[in-house]
Formats: sequence, C-alpha cells, structure tokens
Amino acid sequence: MKAWIALAVALAVLASTAIAVGAWLFVKRPLALYAWSTRGALARSGLVKIQADTPAGAQTVFTGGRGPATVLLHGAGDQAGTWFLVVPELAKKRSLIVPDLAGHGDSAPEKGPIAFTQVLEGVEGVIRSLAAGRKVTVVGNSLGAWVGIHVALRHPEWIERVVCVNGGPLRGSSGASAVLPRTREEARASVALTRDPASRPIPDKVLDDIVRQARVGPLARFAATASTMEPWVLADEQLGALKVPVDIVWGASDRLMPVEYARRMQAAIPGARLQTLEACGHVPQVECPLALIAALATVLEDAP
Repeated sequence: MKAWIALAVALAVLASTAIAVGAWLFVKRPLALYAWSTRGALARSGLVKIQADTPAGAQTVFTGGRGPATVLLHGAGDQAGTWFLVVPELAKKRSLIVPDLAGHGDSAPEKGPIAFTQVLEGVEGVIRSLAAGRKVTVVGNSLGAWVGIHVALRHPEWIERVVCVNGGPLRGSSGASAVLPRTREEARASVALTRDPASRPIPDKVLDDIVRQARVGPLARFAATASTMEPWVLADEQLGALKVPVDIVWGASDRLMPVEYARRMQAAIPGARLQTLEACGHVPQVECPLALIAALATVLEDAP
C-alpha cells in the first residue's frame, strides 16, 4: 500500500510540475509551446518522426500517408509542424516527407550559422534517402520554395512537380520589413506584413518571443550567412532553365513577398500556373489552411 501511495504522490508532483512548466512556456516561450504542439499534431495525424543522414548532418523528418511521394518544406525560422493543419487531408492520398530544414527544429546543425548550401544539401539528402527512387512533388513555403526550385534545377530527374507557396529564388524577394525585429513594435509591424489585415492580432507575449528568437533562433542563424547567398539568388531569365512543371500558390495579402513577385515567376517559368488565395498572407498553411488544401488539390490532382 505504501508503494502505491508513494507512486500517487510522485505522479501528482509530476503533474503539477508539468502544469507549471506549461504555464511558464505559455507566457515566456509561446513559440516553443506552439512548435511542441504542432509537432505533436503531426504524430497524431499518423506521421512518424525519423532521422535521415545527409551531408548537412542528421535531419529530422516526419513521414507517413500513402500515395505519390510529396515533400513539404517550411520557411526560414519555422519547423515541420507548420504543416499540421494540412497534413491530415494530404496524407489521405499522398505519402508525405516533412523535414525540419537544416538548423531548424531538431535537424543538424544544432548551433552556429546556417548556410543556404546546408539547407539545400539537407533536403537533397532527405529525398535521396527516403524517396526510394520515386519522383517527388515538392511543396515549399517561402525559403522552402527557394530550396525546391534549386533541387529541381540540380536534380530534375527526381522531381515530378514543384509548388511554390509564397516563395522563390528571384532577386528582390522581400519587402522592406524588419525580419529580425529588435522591439515589440518592430515585431508587430513585421508580422503585419506577412498576414491579412483582417487576421487576428498577435498577442504581445508572442511578439516578445519573436524578438527573442530574432537574436538567437534559426532565422537569425540563417541571416548570418546572407553574404554567401548571392550565387543562389536567380535572375528572371535563369528560371527558363527549369525542366519540371511548376505551380505557384500565393496568399494575395502577403506584403513581405507581394503577388507581383509571383507574377514575375509565372512569366519567367514556361508553363507555370498561378493561383492566388484571397484574405491570406505569407504562410497559408497556418493562416488559411482550407484554401491552401483546395488549391493543392487542384494543382496535384488536376495537373496537366
């Protein structure tokens, strides 16, 4: 009996500790709490978390579903959990490969600057390791679209199609936003450029965590290598070399990368199709997931 009492006390202590930690995270580290919850949602959708060895180091990947292989690539400063609202629907008809990009989430490198080449080599290594010789469709948001285009240029034999979601490799890709804000008000202005004006305001505690992450998080680590990115930024005419189909899906309210940028990509890429999502900003998978799911259904199921 004493053992059971001791166990009950221990469990009560653990529960109260978990509640206290959760409350602290909610107030002080809401972005970490969000990442934890969205990654848990991927697991609840049936995806399994694995590791893939790549030239960039061990990359964490969530995999699952059935059907044609589809790679989902998140943007700079984000992580695989960003796709949690669209994964349940996509996994019904597609075999999903959802990595943390190099230096993001749980993927190597854990510390130090993150070069574009590391991100690219990490994605290439994941595809080489997990696609098992099948052609893949790459759906990339922001940085993920930039990477997806370069994978298609370097390995067209791997790629069925690239879907660029509010991102790409063209010069002149960002607005005048302070993407690494130093104050709460700078964070508020920066976030506003990426979202529809009618979207819910971001709480102050989240803005404060964005400022903290701007100093130490993966976006800051990636920005630290900006001087090395020039070879990976393309002129419009270079996109004509693409040998795979490209679709462009764009949140029309995005002012960080306005829809004019998407139209430049469409004009530069032979046969590219463009869909715009109204009342949606830079990260459609979070802000308007139902509209993105519908757009992807058109792109992936009705592809010419």
